[in-house]
Amino acid sequence: MHKGIRNWGPPLLLISPTIIILGIFVYGLIGANVSVAMSDRHSLQPATAFVGLDNFIALLTEDRFLHSLVNLGVFTLFFMVGTMVFGFLWAWILDKGVTAEGTFRSIYLFPMAVSFVASGVVWRWLLNSATGERASGLNRLFETIGLGFLQNSWWNTPIWGMAAIAMPAIWQLSGYVMALFLSGFRGIPEELREAARMDGATEWQLYRHVIFPQLSPVALSALVIVAHMSLKVFDLIMSITGSIYQTEVPATYMWVALTSNDYAKSAAIATVLLLLVCVFIVPYLIWVSRSERRAR
Repeated sequence: MHKGIRNWGPPLLLISPTIIILGIFVYGLIGANVSVAMSDRHSLQPATAFVGLDNFIALLTEDRFLHSLVNLGVFTLFFMVGTMVFGFLWAWILDKGVTAEGTFRSIYLFPMAVSFVASGVVWRWLLNSATGERASGLNRLFETIGLGFLQNSWWNTPIWGMAAIAMPAIWQLSGYVMALFLSGFRGIPEELREAARMDGATEWQLYRHVIFPQLSPVALSALVIVAHMSLKVFDLIMSITGSIYQTEVPATYMWVALTSNDYAKSAAIATVLLLLVCVFIVPYLIWVSRSERRAR
């Protein structure tokens, strides 16, 4: 028994500060948030009663919150598809070999260094909805080059305006996905490609049966990362449109509830967002754990 304590005692002491910090500032605060979400604290006054799931039921039957979920779904769909497609295409082009590859990589990755707030301010001007002679941003560009029919009201379009807001997010994160895919491409041994070609595989068969299976772990990782980032989007939308109903998502609605001193509702929205993120993260963690076990 004493020998067992000596074996795991020092490692436990080594990681105990991390465990304590996580326990207090992560799981402790999550617990506090859930506690507020199950209370009747809808003002600055302290909570007086435990209401259980009433706040969640009210939230999930509220038209405004359901509208924010639909907006989030549209944004997430376009964001995920755009970043995955452009990220893969750029990585594929770089893997094929281009002149000044380092320069191109830097250009593609540069948007990641810009905050969503800074890019949101720029894209707010680019996505200006004015048309004709008063147009600016992209609409002005279309008017100048004779493509006036492409002018759009952008984010002023109900629901589908979220697809326009996904454009700056795609611009910023496609380079990150490109880096992930490029590392996957470069991790595939050249011998596998040569062996497939010697066996008579066409270029499509090479990608379908050799390269794509090798890239599936990278694609899954990129998909999970992009998905959980899209679910928490806040600063980009706030810097482009502000907290308006038309482009509202759960994170911005949570801010509206919080600034209105409805602490129970804002805590309930935060809990729902946490559960949505878990829908993507937990299955991925389980898959990674099982993959590591099989590898052993």
